[in-house]
Amino acid sequence: MLSLGRAPFSIAGLLADYRAGIRRPSDVAREVTRRTRRDEEPVWITTVGAEELLAAARALDGGDRTLPLYGIPFAVKDNIDVAGLPTTAACPGFASVPRDSAPVVRLLLDAGALLVGKTNMDQFATGLVGTRSPYGACSSAYDAARVSGGSSSGSALAVALGHVAFALGSDTAGSGRVPAAFNGLVGVKPTRGLVSARGMVPACASLDCISIFAAAVSDGANVLEVIAGFDPLDPWSRLARSRAPAPAPAGARGRIGVPLPDQAEPEEPEAAEAWAAALDRAAAEFALVPVDVTPLLDAAPLHYAAWVAERASHLAATIEAEPDGLDPTVAAIVRGGARRTGIEVFDAIHRLAELRVAAAPLWEAIDALLLPTAPIHPTHEQVAAEPIAINDRLGRFTNFVNLMDLAALALPGPARRDGLPFGVTLLAPAFGDQRLLELGARWERGSPG
Repeated sequence: MLSLGRAPFSIAGLLADYRAGIRRPSDVAREVTRRTRRDEEPVWITTVGAEELLAAARALDGGDRTLPLYGIPFAVKDNIDVAGLPTTAACPGFASVPRDSAPVVRLLLDAGALLVGKTNMDQFATGLVGTRSPYGACSSAYDAARVSGGSSSGSALAVALGHVAFALGSDTAGSGRVPAAFNGLVGVKPTRGLVSARGMVPACASLDCISIFAAAVSDGANVLEVIAGFDPLDPWSRLARSRAPAPAPAGARGRIGVPLPDQAEPEEPEAAEAWAAALDRAAAEFALVPVDVTPLLDAAPLHYAAWVAERASHLAATIEAEPDGLDPTVAAIVRGGARRTGIEVFDAIHRLAELRVAAAPLWEAIDALLLPTAPIHPTHEQVAAEPIAINDRLGRFTNFVNLMDLAALALPGPARRDGLPFGVTLLAPAFGDQRLLELGARWERGSPG
């Protein structure tokens, strides 16, 4: 828990120390080992051994300190392949040891980053809660009674608890954003296909994105710069293109869309108060433009109404084999997806096309849209009592994002009065990633404290 008083690593801070000769990667590797041993939270599924980690760090000690991620410790969600380490997707009976690392992991290692291990997750990336894992249910770094968010639970905790400076997650319906909100982090959800997803166990391949957790916007931006790029061997990869923003009045600070009153109000009073404070902060930093977000919110239920069938197309055979450690809630969701008919799926595709057209004018007058990341921060007890219903509620402001082909940047917002973190998310159309990072940096600079 963060009560231990341990601050997350900073990429910028570590690079500055390395280049000034104040620290070496081997010093950081020893500190990482101490930190990971001290925590009881089930962050990790597999870690690189302490001696192996130290050997890798020592190999970097005398290396090229100009590498963009030289000596930066990082974690990988355990649905992304790392050569020589098991990929379990949080299901022991599914585990296999890949010969090759995913392209995104190879890019990070080539940039000098230091791999610490593979992180816990909601099994097969099916969940927004962080509790659907035989390796242990994860809690928020701020409150052991509250869930960590998922499915990238361990990746978020690895950063929040100071085990690593950044971590890779995945995001299909909010898995790279909800854990960021519940652990006070930045979550970068790139445009679909901007980062290669090859070597990742698919949840819904047409929607899946590899995401980034970091303590600061600049850190997330540094990692994205390293891993973004077209992969001709990934059928869902896309060539990057620029998104031209709408013309802005002279001197404009950035036009941020905000939902009309009562369209995106969080459910918990403490979260609603934090959202009101977030709107006040946004008004001080940006030009706010009220917009109707109905088409976006109407698209959110389509994910579980139809795209769960795509999840079943990837996972149904695995689920029916009933591997060791299979989570019953995950199994029920996948089996439900297998019962969707082609008519239901195409009805949803047609409805989504209508909603995309209806939402298009929204983006003409704004640079980005600001929303709460999640409407509630549930306890473990609440999730256990209503595992499906709570998960559905958590996706209210996230489920539509990949369906609508949007880029997203989750940011820490004003803290709740009960001491829990509260997160907001900036959204933009596909390939608006750079603009989101610029706006997010401005939001971060305006953060009190």
